[in-house]
Formats: sequence, structure tokens, C-alpha cells
Amino acid sequence: MVIPWLTLETLAADIVSVASLGDAPRNFASWYRVVQRLLSKIPACYDTLTTRDIADKVRATRQRGEGVDLTIPTNSGRYRLLTRPIFGPTGEVHAVRVWLGPANVTVPTPQPAVGVIWDLDTQTILQPDTVTQLTGVGGEAYVPTLSIAELFHRATVFDQHAELLELLYDPDSGGRLQFDATIRDRRGRNGVWRITIRTRVDHRGRGAWWLIEDVTSTASAPERAPLESVGLREAHRRAGTHLALVQVEWTSIAHWLTDPAPWVRWDYLYRPVDVFHPDDRAQLMELGDQLRSNDTAGMTIRTLNYFGEYTATRLLLYPHPGFPQRKSALAQLTWAACDSGATTRISRRNNNPFAPEQPLGYDAELREITTRDHAS
Repeated sequence: MVIPWLTLETLAADIVSVASLGDAPRNFASWYRVVQRLLSKIPACYDTLTTRDIADKVRATRQRGEGVDLTIPTNSGRYRLLTRPIFGPTGEVHAVRVWLGPANVTVPTPQPAVGVIWDLDTQTILQPDTVTQLTGVGGEAYVPTLSIAELFHRATVFDQHAELLELLYDPDSGGRLQFDATIRDRRGRNGVWRITIRTRVDHRGRGAWWLIEDVTSTASAPERAPLESVGLREAHRRAGTHLALVQVEWTSIAHWLTDPAPWVRWDYLYRPVDVFHPDDRAQLMELGDQLRSNDTAGMTIRTLNYFGEYTATRLLLYPHPGFPQRKSALAQLTWAACDSGATTRISRRNNNPFAPEQPLGYDAELREITTRDHAS
């Protein structure tokens, strides 16, 4: 019998709960009860090991960022207590793994896991370079930040967009969420991630801390998109329209419901808000106010393209039934040149023509990915 690792999330200050036991989710269960249950299966350890002892080792691992390997002598033989930290992008411990069993038993190799941080001010997910160990990521160029739209774009099986966005954009709620998502990389390889999230507002920032566990099974079969989703994408592709979920108050694209608009650069950006021209963002927020009394609201807005310039795009907003407060809206995007017969380009350079133009994102990584996709 294989003894699984216990994963304790430490995503918020002074809070510890169970994220998973082996490959099974535990959805923030009480760590005390789970540890007591584990100890009850090893009565030989009761004389020399208590729940408090395990808690002390977990606390030490969290504070020092160092694992523990403790040998426990008992009347029935020697046992081992192991702890392993899981780090986030800032070097903080997002979770602690615990294993307890006989010393003569082979310790299973735990699945890869990493911590990431959602920063609300920049609307980006900060990730360590160890994220490339997760299935579905290794074949892509690593960048230290990505938008929530980029993460959603990788997920082929996931239907909790509304719940996740409500949590991420309202960190003061003290919310938490755990879910599984099927992730596909650019080469078509699938992985299954278990994501555990707690919002966090303190001296470390305003947003949410995440734990991502790779729970991909060798028996996992590639998931297929629902037939209605495939039909929706094809219909909009033929019509030349594209649907996105837009965070109106934050002026960013949160999720593409169809294929992304090919003339809009929305990925590999330092700041997701840069997809819309700075002079148009205030008007976009005003459209959100119009949706409170109207069924639709529209404007021609300037969107960033892959040449580093801004292009005219027709944007038509609809209320999203999953977001009653109208903080998010469904947006239909159409290339404005389709109506005017000419491409409208507006340079993003400043008033000084001799000043160097600063990149808005990870241009080198984007070129690498684009070249690789064309080559394949």
C-alpha cells in the first residue's frame, strides 16, 4: 500500500488547511482532524509523536523554507516524518507537504506543485520559473507574469470563470476556492491542475495566493470541447466577430469565449490594460455604467496590435448574466476596417519622436513562441 503525501495550504497568514491527500482534493478541510486520522492508523507512533509535534514541524518548514526528515523510534520499529515546502514567486511558502510512515517503506515521489500570486493592482499572475515543471507548461517560453485571460485560454475543461473572477477582483471578501482544470499547451498536450486559492490583503499585497498541484494521471484522456462551444467559435469565425469577457471597471480582457481576435495583442503583456489605448479606457468604463440602464452599449476603441500600434476596433457590450453587478460584460469585437474599408493605425509613440519606445510586454518570448508555432 502506497502512503500518500498530505498537502497543507498556507496561503493566508496564520491559516493552515488541507488542500489534498495524495491525488484526492480536500477543499480546505481541518488539518487537525486529518492528521489525527492519519495518526490513528499508526498507533505505534502515539507514544512518541503528537498532533502538536507535527504542527510544530509544519510551522518550522513554513517559516524557514526548509524540509524536515525526522526518524521516530517506536516499539514496532522506526518511522519517518517528512515535510517539504512548496514555494511561490517571492520565495514564500504557499504549502507544506507531510509524509508519515514506516522507515523501511519507499516514499513516493510527490507530483510537481508551485505557488503563484494574483496581484490585483497589475491584474497579473506572478509565477516562479518552477511552473515549467507542470504538465502543459514545459513546452512554452517562461515569463514571470501572465494575465488571467492567458490562463483561461490554456484551460480546455473549466466552467467556473464567474466564481473565480468574482473572487480575484474582490480580495477584501476573504474568499477561497478550489477546483480542477484541464490545461492544454500549444503542442496539444493535456494536464490536470488542482488549484487552491485564498484572497489576501496585507503588507505583501492585495490579491490572492494560489497553490497549483499537478494531478495529471497517466490514464487521463484528452478532453474535447462541447459541441455547442465548437459551433459557437466557428459561427463567429465565419462572421468575422469575436466574443470576450471584459472587466469593464478594470479595462482588461478576462476571457475569450471564441478564438481571440487576431488583430488584437492581448497576450505576453506586462499590463493587461495596455490592450486598450490609454485615452479610451475612461470611456470604456463609462460604457459599463450605460449597461445598468441599457441592454447594449458600443464604441469604437483602439486596441493594441502585434506591430506595436493601436488599431480601431468596434466594441459592442452586453450584460453578462453571471455578473449582476455589471463589473464584467460580454464584448463583441469587430475589426473597424471591415466597415471603413481602410485600416486605422494610431502609433503609441509619445510626443518626443527621438525618445526610445518602451516595450509593452515580453516581445522576445512572443516572437519565439510565434516562430515555433509557424515551424510546427
